[in-house]
Amino acid sequence: MTPADLSLTVLHAVRRAVDDGALRVDVPPTVKVERARPGGVGEYASNVALTLSRSAGRTALDIAGILEERLRDTPGLQAVDVTGPGFLNFTLRPDAGGELVRAVREAGHAYGSGTALAGVTVRFADLTESRALLVTETVVRLLRSQGADAGFAQGVDAGLGQDQPAQDAPTHAPPRAETHAPAPDATPQRIHVHPGPYEPRSLGVDAARWALLRAAPNDRPLDGPPLLVQHERNPLFRVRYAHSRVRRLLDNAAQLGFGPAYEIPVHAPELLGVLGDHPVVLLTAARHRAPDRVARHLEATADALLAFQHTVLPLGDEKPSAAHRSRLALAEAAGTVLAGGLSVLGISAPERI
Repeated sequence: MTPADLSLTVLHAVRRAVDDGALRVDVPPTVKVERARPGGVGEYASNVALTLSRSAGRTALDIAGILEERLRDTPGLQAVDVTGPGFLNFTLRPDAGGELVRAVREAGHAYGSGTALAGVTVRFADLTESRALLVTETVVRLLRSQGADAGFAQGVDAGLGQDQPAQDAPTHAPPRAETHAPAPDATPQRIHVHPGPYEPRSLGVDAARWALLRAAPNDRPLDGPPLLVQHERNPLFRVRYAHSRVRRLLDNAAQLGFGPAYEIPVHAPELLGVLGDHPVVLLTAARHRAPDRVARHLEATADALLAFQHTVLPLGDEKPSAAHRSRLALAEAAGTVLAGGLSVLGISAPERI
């Protein structure tokens, strides 16, 4: 069960409690689920009971108890606990890693896409400044990945397809017609950015895009030249290198006669955690118009994978086992998330570095 699945599960529990009369509140459009903080219980937590308490006219503890009753037998959940003033805490079943890996494998680079923003129409003002255009194009891609009807006010965008990374700088991409008509009363939005220097010719497309997107829109873009250094201190290199390491692990495993298959639980809480968070990160980045959140999440994913990679292949005379096949499947899922996230940012994911 991924955090996105868990968020929907809690939302459905609220809806059932309202439908059967246990709660009298307006069902919220979404429910926030996040990693449990130090001192909490389980892997994830939600403050939904606290947010509903005022409108329900009941204590958060009462509401949490009502929701806990409707969540306790949910497949994929080992335990639901109520802590503090009314937080819901969730412990996933030990086989949750297998469900996550299967979800990534089935979705491929589309893992994290969803319909949470279906029915939402967003139009952005037409732009000419390079960084503002790049950030806005990336936000449009993020919004579309979550089901929103997003585009530019005049019915054209800069040619960045939803699933295909850009192959050139944004100012060089040809326009194409927007397939959805803008809403009649929609006021075009504008994402405010720090313009900063833009040097695609000296940096290359990938480094230039990372420099402009990794920094928050209102912050100054990253210094470009360090992004060209092939070293672990370079976050872009680290992310792309982590992806290439997965490809090498798969090749080396094939030479040893085995492939990825998640057969037994793998103890890798940090890596499983960042992979599970990926759908929530994409949705949050879309809502907050913040592609930098995706870039930071890719760095965290790369770091978790690079720390885990040494356990994947057999060592010495060790024979490939179910543990190795399961670890390889988890590494493959991490590579898929890295490639998909880079694609959202319009950056390539080379198989060899």
